Amino acid sequence: MLYEALVVAAILLIGFLLPQIVLAGFGWPMPGKLQWIHIFSLLLVYFVWFWLHGGQTLAMKTWKLRIVSTEGTRLRPLQAVLRYLAAWPSILLFGIGILWALFDQDGQFLHDRIAGTRIVFEPS
Repeated sequence: MLYEALVVAAILLIGFLLPQIVLAGFGWPMPGKLQWIHIFSLLLVYFVWFWLHGGQTLAMKTWKLRIVSTEGTRLRPLQAVLRYLAAWPSILLFGIGILWALFDQDGQFLHDRIAGTRIVFEPS
């Protein structure tokens, strides 16, 4: 979790903060709502790209975790986007979607249940 937070911070630094600084330098500040859309879109591209191309984000590779469909196959694009969209309220509502795994019969997060995905461990 810490590794993923560091990777996300680096992505936001490079993909969000630096462009904001450059735009502000030219006198073209981005309005607040557009900034949130920029952040949301930037993270969507990061997570969905990695989930569709190998099933792992950079941090997941460290922990040898992979996202697969409930059937064990690669994610379809709609599944990856749905997982990303469902993860926002799952985490922002006091982590209820994460706590869900404590009571789920398969130990899945709520956003994995919604998207039809699961996390698997791949020992080397």
